[in-house]
Amino acid sequence: MPKGKPDEEREERITMEIVVDAYGAEEQAMGWYCYLQDTMQFPFTAVCISKRRISPLKEGATVEVVDMAPEDECDREMFVEIEWEGDTLAVPLIQLEAPEADEETQQAIADWHYWVDQGYEFG
Repeated sequence: MPKGKPDEEREERITMEIVVDAYGAEEQAMGWYCYLQDTMQFPFTAVCISKRRISPLKEGATVEVVDMAPEDECDREMFVEIEWEGDTLAVPLIQLEAPEADEETQQAIADWHYWVDQGYEFG
C-alpha cells in the first residue's frame, strides 16, 4: 500500500530509465543496481535516518559511503558499502540520506526511498 502521493516525474524516471524492459525480480534488481551504481558519486557522506536490525547503524550516525555492495547482495534490496571500524560493511541504502552529496546522488537515493515507500517490490 503506497504511503505517499505519486510523484509523476519520479514515476516516469523509474519506469522509463530504471526498470524499463525489466521482467521479473532479478531484472528489476539489476536495473536498480546499475542505476544507483552509475548515478551516485562515491565516496559521499551519509546520515542514518532509521534503525534496522540487520545493521549496526543508529539514527543520526554519520558514515562514509564508498561504493555499492556486490551485486549478489542486492537481489532483494539495495545495499551500499560504508567504512566501519577499519573495515567495509554493507548496509541498506534505505537507512541513509546524503544531504551534502551532489544532486544526482541525492536524487538517486530519493528515487530508491520513493520506490520502497510506495510499497514497490522486485517482481
